[in-house]
Amino acid sequence: MSLRFTTAGESHGPGLTAIVEGLPAGLELHPRDIDRDLARRQLGHGRGGRMKIEKDRAEVTAGVRHGRTLGSPVCLRVDNRDYQNWEERMNPWPVEAEVDEVHLPRPGHADLAGTMKFGHSDVRNVLERASARETAARVAAGALAKAFLRYLGVAVFSHVTRIGTVVAPQRDELEPEDFDGVDESPVRCLDAGASEAMVSEIDSARKANESLGGVFEVRAFGLLPGIGSYVSWDERLDGRLAGAIMSIQAMKGVGIGDGFDLAGRVGSQAHDEIFFSEERGFFRETNRAGGLEGGMTTGDPLVVRAAMKPLPTLTKPLRSVDLASKEPAQALRERTDSCTVPAAGVIGEAMVALVLAAGYREKFGGDHIDDARAARDAYLERIGWRRA
Repeated sequence: MSLRFTTAGESHGPGLTAIVEGLPAGLELHPRDIDRDLARRQLGHGRGGRMKIEKDRAEVTAGVRHGRTLGSPVCLRVDNRDYQNWEERMNPWPVEAEVDEVHLPRPGHADLAGTMKFGHSDVRNVLERASARETAARVAAGALAKAFLRYLGVAVFSHVTRIGTVVAPQRDELEPEDFDGVDESPVRCLDAGASEAMVSEIDSARKANESLGGVFEVRAFGLLPGIGSYVSWDERLDGRLAGAIMSIQAMKGVGIGDGFDLAGRVGSQAHDEIFFSEERGFFRETNRAGGLEGGMTTGDPLVVRAAMKPLPTLTKPLRSVDLASKEPAQALRERTDSCTVPAAGVIGEAMVALVLAAGYREKFGGDHIDDARAARDAYLERIGWRRA
């Protein structure tokens, strides 16, 4: 038993669809849980005009009845309000009007490689699907995974630790309650001083017709030891998490725990020593591994960090080549954001939750949600885990 999902839809098409397969029956869902995360994805200083148009909400079209999952695939649809302004250009069917093709690929985007791969002459056939607008469907799917995980005692959060050159002070001993006000920050940063400096850096970049990237961190609390596996490469949870994070548009790096910093340390300063007491059972005093060892969770908080590049669509376009004439030209200039790192953190939450939910489904199975929890409880008793 596992959990999987897929999405469909284009940035300016009629809408986006997510299908989530593998949720057990009987899981209680609320529309506000899905719509809240969709709204959180639209937060953040540096967003562009598209966020003033879209007010994302998810419509459930299958797999849920009277607020509980049926055990069958759940289908979610998020309408694109902006489609009314793009209906001729993005209509699924032929239109009478002549629609101009786009021949100006953007450096840093999927445009050029995508047109070559699929034999398109119009870059819009690529950029519409490659757009990060697709992540609205992922966030909707992730909200279902979060609901499942919450029932089993797991909570997933995110925050921004860097935008441009501004780096927030590192906080290792975070607890779930520390994230209570994170969305009140305009950049979803837990440090007020760094948050203010990040806003100023975004404003400066916007005035200079530039975009900014940064780093966000996702943390999951309440995990049990042994989710994932060491026995096969594709079952290792760290590999699955890295793939999920790197699948988000504009991600260029991912680290688990102390990540790349571990490469510069001696072994005694890189690993988490193991202790035991009758009160706590097995425990660690550090969490440099970020809650993962040997492809499996350790029971400590999961820590995943991701590095996002600056967005490739610029208000002052970079140099490119016209696909039709092969002459030098400026890249396509289209509506864009100055910085989306705060939103990327919410997307990261969704992807981490989906991977963890799949791991829990593989470990505990169950056709009904209560079966999954009973299997979890039996496992806790067998291993004598103290921090359930």
